[in-house]
Amino acid sequence: MITRRQLLWTGAGIGLAGVLAACGSGGQTGPAAVSASGSAVEQPRTGGTLRVGALGRASAVTRDPHGTQTNESDYLIISLLYDTLTVPGETTNTAPRLAGAWKASEDLKTWRFTIADGAAFHDGTPVTAEDVVWSLKRLRATPAGASRLPGIQPSGISAEDAKTVVLVSDYPNADLPLLTRLTTFVLKKDTKDDALATAPGTGPFKLDWFRDGNARLVRNDNWYGGKVYLDAIEVRIFESPQAMANALLAGQIDVASNVGAVAARTAKSRSDIQILRRPNDMAMPIVMRTADGPFTDPKVREALRLAVDRDAMVKQVLSGYGTVANDVLGTGDPAYAKDLPQRTRDIAKAKSLLAEAGFDLSKTYDLITTEDISGLAESATLFATQVREAGVKINVVKQDSAVFWDKTWLKAPLYTTYWGTNDSVVFFASKTMLSDAGQNEAAWKEPAFDEAYREAMATADAAKRPEALRKLQQIEYEKSGYLLWGMADGIDLAGGAVRGLPKLPGYGRVQLEKTWLAR
Repeated sequence: MITRRQLLWTGAGIGLAGVLAACGSGGQTGPAAVSASGSAVEQPRTGGTLRVGALGRASAVTRDPHGTQTNESDYLIISLLYDTLTVPGETTNTAPRLAGAWKASEDLKTWRFTIADGAAFHDGTPVTAEDVVWSLKRLRATPAGASRLPGIQPSGISAEDAKTVVLVSDYPNADLPLLTRLTTFVLKKDTKDDALATAPGTGPFKLDWFRDGNARLVRNDNWYGGKVYLDAIEVRIFESPQAMANALLAGQIDVASNVGAVAARTAKSRSDIQILRRPNDMAMPIVMRTADGPFTDPKVREALRLAVDRDAMVKQVLSGYGTVANDVLGTGDPAYAKDLPQRTRDIAKAKSLLAEAGFDLSKTYDLITTEDISGLAESATLFATQVREAGVKINVVKQDSAVFWDKTWLKAPLYTTYWGTNDSVVFFASKTMLSDAGQNEAAWKEPAFDEAYREAMATADAAKRPEALRKLQQIEYEKSGYLLWGMADGIDLAGGAVRGLPKLPGYGRVQLEKTWLAR
């Protein structure tokens, strides 16, 4: 889903200057004619069709850019057809896209976004501020709208002139442009719901056909963002990483997107297959509900964190394609608090905390998971085995994706979740941990955390922001409902002819406009 699956961002640094006034392009450039060592390198070629495999289920297909998307295949297609206001950049966290530039008021509450020169829909109609305003208000009206545009009310979205969109925040927000990187897909004003399947976008590719989750997209020769190399991209839907990997190994597709560690291990011996790893790409935390139920006591949550063998989780669940984490989301953020003490396994202390909290060890507790991504269900099973040593009995329940997101997510006492957006501490704070966050996964309400967030967002001095963000992370580390045991590398497999695949994690990896084929 757009608000859940692949809330995808990059991991580069974000300086205040890059936030307050953006310039230049955040897109990936083609290879130079000569490498740094002076040796010749390949020049990009125009033409060819790239066949990309992506995970999804035909029963869960959606065509709405602002809707709930459980399929990664849908998200990939939508991201190639429609542009967001901003995107991850190679040198900055937040780079221009449909918004060519932006500027904040002195109090960081009012932001003006200027539409990029030449931006037009696939039918040639220029993009106007009214189109953007209509699209953002439509996005804001979705059930998760408050999390998609944190602090922005519908009344705070307006057009100043034909090319300027004004967003007014409820509070000072130095990171507002960063928060527009993900779901701010722009449609033509007044697009009807029944016309979404064929609604023109502004992206580097145009829709040729769509069938049961599979699609063919053709190059948009008039894309304002620059030259697009491929003639077409065919997106093929696969229900399992293994099926997708097998198709890649058999030469039926050119790229297996986000295929996972097991497939990478299988492909390791194949010299004709490229393995692309993206560190800090996927978080798979366990969520412990804090508002009610068996995990309300912070001592119980701390006990479970101490009962986990994080090294074993990374080794066994991720096959070593990942790193140990420390219960704070946003590990790729330059301001990530690396000085927080790394939690390690301590069964004795875990037992002691459970006893102090009066936790009922006679009961068996359900941990609900899905098989949406590689390793998710496996992490739940290994977690259950590990915490049994502390006396906690866990029953792992695997649910169908549609049931999970409808019945379990945001509601269950204990469940797995996953995020592909890990370069920003404030992203998670604003969307999943503030008391009024629309996607508050653990139903966590902590006034001190809310206050620390507002303080960090109002800090205009780039030198002081890390200190404010560390305070935020300290509270999360001590009290939140998340158990983040590790970070998975993002892994794509590609055939030998594929060039220019994006190396950025998260949303950055679906930016395929500079990908090309050397054949």
